[in-house]
Parts: sequence; C-alpha cells; structure tokens
Amino acid sequence: MTSEHRIRVLIVDDHPMVRTGLELFLLAFPDLEPVGTSANGEEAVRDCGRLSPDVVLMDMAMPGMDGATATRTIRSQYAGIRVIALTNFQAVEMVKKALQAGATSYLLKNVTADELAAAIRAAYAGRSTLAPEATHALVEATAHPSPEMEDLTPRELEVLSWMAKGLSNPEIAERLVISPVTVKFHVGNILSKLACASRTEAVVLAIQRGLVS
Repeated sequence: MTSEHRIRVLIVDDHPMVRTGLELFLLAFPDLEPVGTSANGEEAVRDCGRLSPDVVLMDMAMPGMDGATATRTIRSQYAGIRVIALTNFQAVEMVKKALQAGATSYLLKNVTADELAAAIRAAYAGRSTLAPEATHALVEATAHPSPEMEDLTPRELEVLSWMAKGLSNPEIAERLVISPVTVKFHVGNILSKLACASRTEAVVLAIQRGLVS
C-alpha cells in the first residue's frame, strides 16, 4: 500500500496509556496512520466527522457513551467507517452487543501488534476478525439447534459459504455471476432466517452447525 493509501485509524479508549500505546503500535506499520485519539464515545462520534478515519479501534467499556452505543452511532452516520471492538472482555453478551451494534471485528487487548495490524487491514477490506475467545463465546451461545437453518435455500447456502471465506458482496457476485444487489438480497434473507444481526454472527452460527467449513 502506498503512502497515498495509508489506512487512517482513530483510537478510542478512556485510558491515556492505552491510547498512547496503540498509537506507537500503529506507527510501526507504514501502511497505517493513526489520525487521532478519543477518550470516550461522544468524542469518538465527533472525531469521526472531523477526522474521517477508515477504521476505528473502539474500547467497549467506557464511562458516558459506551463503545457499543458509539459504534452504532458511527455506523449509522458514517457507513463507510469500519469499527473494531478492542476490549478486555470476552463475555458473550459483550461480544453480541458489539457485533449487533455494527462492529466488523472483535479483538481482545492482549492481541499482538502484527495481529492488530492484520485485523485493521482486514476491516478496511470489509472482512471480519474475531478473537478465538469471542468465537468460542458465540458458539457456546448458539449451542441449541435452530430450525431456521433448514429454511435456507441452496443459493443462500452458497452465498453463506462465500461469506465464511471473508468475501464481500461484490466479490461473491463475481464468483456466482449475479449482481451485487442480488447478493445483498440473499445476505439479508440469511441474516433474517438465522436471526443474526451481522454477517459475522451468521458465519459463526453456520460453522457451529456444520453448514460451512
């Protein structure tokens, strides 16, 4: 990636030392550019409008507007901005809350610099990254069979399998030789039938059910 196409990253955390540490992490990678830091959710929403980041690293537990609320607000106002939940918490309710708010990825703060950089690049490309602990929490939360799985059409299962490989709607459309609008329609049906709020939730549920590998 050239300097003209560096990924702009906003760091959101209520702890100054965490913000400083994450900035130093990002500065080690020439394709990533930390454009600012926010101390809470309210600041994050304002800074997204002011700084136009590509990706936001969002702490989930903050005083005032929490990370999930800030994520939902950012995603509703700035659809092109991707949000990565970066937190110390792996409880299933926290994971689901973040994903339902629109977070693309969910990582724990023990992530390495290289893993974080890879997740930022993936989020920028529209692909999700889940910490193993988060994946396990979602799988445990969906331990009971869901009859809606049987309602998926062969085409929806095909789309779901490409979703599991991390492909975007245009990429799936190219593989299946259909329009991106048609893919979006299928994805909407999949999320509705599986009662999932995000592509990531749907993929995790499908993997747990053995529908995709």
